[in-house]
Amino acid sequence: MTGRLRFESRQSVNQYTMERWSGRVALVTGASAGIGAAIAQELVKNGLIVVGLARRAKLVEELSAQLKGAPGKLHALKGDVSKEEDILAAFDWVKKNLGRIDVLVNNAGVLYTTSLTDGETSHWKQMFDLHVIGLSICTREAFKLMKEKGVDDGHIIHINSVPANSLTDVNDLTQYDASKQAVTVLTEGLQRELVQLGSKIRVTSIKPGCVETNTLRIALHHDEKVFANIAALKGKDIADAVLYTLSTPPHVQVSPESLLVCWFL
Repeated sequence: MTGRLRFESRQSVNQYTMERWSGRVALVTGASAGIGAAIAQELVKNGLIVVGLARRAKLVEELSAQLKGAPGKLHALKGDVSKEEDILAAFDWVKKNLGRIDVLVNNAGVLYTTSLTDGETSHWKQMFDLHVIGLSICTREAFKLMKEKGVDDGHIIHINSVPANSLTDVNDLTQYDASKQAVTVLTEGLQRELVQLGSKIRVTSIKPGCVETNTLRIALHHDEKVFANIAALKGKDIADAVLYTLSTPPHVQVSPESLLVCWFL
């Protein structure tokens, strides 16, 4: 699939199907709130066994209780994606308790407004630790487990951002933009490696525009005027984009530059 798809979640994804994913295993990072929680919820509703990895595992447990009776199941797992030992422990838990992984959604992220001339190193480091290093470790471990268990139709999805294409007009987001542009390079690089390996595992980068989340509210110091002036996306919109990506037939590759989730004024 080439070109850029402007995806609007209100359009039906039923032209394809999620049935082949029923009963299979997905791991979603940053699943305690916002986009991650919405993705975990929709995957469970579509019959997947989902592991929600988050520092605030209690919130994932509460979401799991709300989804009781859904076709799938949500497991809460405590872990910090900026720490390699937590990631390795999470994948070890998945292997021992669920036996495999079929879908990885790299969603965990953080946003700081910080300048290049006087920003805090800790803020820069946290963004790159999550968006680049943590994402890369999760991807590596997911691929290793897929390969070990003979899963050759798995899917790795990176929740990226519009700044992955170019710098935003918002001041003090350059470090954030840089970390997200790195995700685009990592996506394209992984696609190339998978082709060279003869693997049919797919990888997709989803790039949302402005999404109304607590993370963004904190970064903008709870300036509600930002959300008053635009029709911001909701977490459910991004979850629908994930469902669309997974529902495409196995021979369809949703490329890194194709899934741009926009909002309309």
